[in-house]
Amino acid sequence: MVKYAFITGASSGFGAAIATSLATEGYGLILTARRLDRLVALKETLAEVSPDIIIGAVDVRDRLAVNQWVERLDDVVKQNVSILINNAGLAAGRAPIDEGLVSDWEQMIDTNLTGLLNVTQAVIPWLKMRNEGHIINITSIAAKEAYPQGNVYCATKAAVDQLTKGMRMDLLPYGIKVSSIAPGAAETEFSLVRFKGDESQASAVYQGFTPLDATDIAEAVHFIVTRPPHVSIHDLVIMPAAQASATLFKKD
Repeated sequence: MVKYAFITGASSGFGAAIATSLATEGYGLILTARRLDRLVALKETLAEVSPDIIIGAVDVRDRLAVNQWVERLDDVVKQNVSILINNAGLAAGRAPIDEGLVSDWEQMIDTNLTGLLNVTQAVIPWLKMRNEGHIINITSIAAKEAYPQGNVYCATKAAVDQLTKGMRMDLLPYGIKVSSIAPGAAETEFSLVRFKGDESQASAVYQGFTPLDATDIAEAVHFIVTRPPHVSIHDLVIMPAAQASATLFKKD
């Protein structure tokens, strides 16, 4: 029977790369994101590698929509989900706390924290039925240390870091591993979203050094989920060689 990996934010970046990696390992995929056209394209790309791909345009912020969509999944699929990758997340804007937009704060809190909770609570019963499974939360170096004008984004990722630890304790009796991956600077659509489509601002973030890319994180996920049953990777921080902290870089 095919085992399934449920991946949020799968339309691009880390999510798409993780989906590609796990498909080559023989996993069926349950892929969600807001951009259905991107998911359709990804499914077509991976069809030869993994014929078992389910896609859905789901906004993780909408608890009712999440619950309704997962309820429609076939029971056989639910019973064979063994991995949940909570990847959906974003940064919106960058400003001093007194100048931040409330709409940006709400978007980050609702996506990065509440959205993760919505999906996790929907999927955990399936893992508990199996008495095994693995949840991986994609956080950020911002979960470990704040940086100027990153206030609310850093807070949401720090909250997920603590939530990961609590989940690990709560799910230990059920044989469910819980891990987190905290990437440093990675060139995906992250900065383009943060700066609301300003390509010059987004590209400037990665100038003068070689950042991580999505495949680096996908390889880390592959490493974590292929450890022997008695091994659990709790927390993995992955940085570009040119980055020593959230704000310290060696640039050309």
